[in-house]
Amino acid sequence: MIVDRAGYRLNVGIILVNDSNRVFWGRRHGHDAWQFPQGGLMAAETPAQAMLRELREEIGLERKDIEILGVTKRWLKYRLPHQYLRHGTEPLVIGQKQKWYLLKLIANEQKIRLDLSDAPEFDSWRWIDYFEPQEQVIFFKRQVYMAALKELNFYLKKRRSPLGARRHQRRDTSAKC
Repeated sequence: MIVDRAGYRLNVGIILVNDSNRVFWGRRHGHDAWQFPQGGLMAAETPAQAMLRELREEIGLERKDIEILGVTKRWLKYRLPHQYLRHGTEPLVIGQKQKWYLLKLIANEQKIRLDLSDAPEFDSWRWIDYFEPQEQVIFFKRQVYMAALKELNFYLKKRRSPLGARRHQRRDTSAKC
């Protein structure tokens, strides 16, 4: 676990979309709380390496199963409410500082597995509308979820734009020549 000088744990968040741009939504094991996959950085690990490790540990996907569409430009932070602080632990973590990744599932969704870890993060999952998580996640994570979804939505819009489609079509045509 890496904690910065201010007390924020460095972490990555994962927004996984399917072909319909619906997002993976996981129910925390043993709780009635839903969230995106996320996890802390380990020593000497980059955010991208942490994201791939968490992707494998939490939902069983490998690099070949996804396309990386985008990442937030800056770290997004949230503070933990007082009742969630673990006083008596060193270092005291006051919140999380996260880089968020937008990933597209390119493998069959049957590849998603929640049971690859000794302590699974999720016990159930579903696909939901892109902006729905910001309304459903626990209150202290809402601002970060809203910021990440809003910023990363740019990459989905870019993929759907007619200009992007034409540019992709031109590449395909020239490849045939």
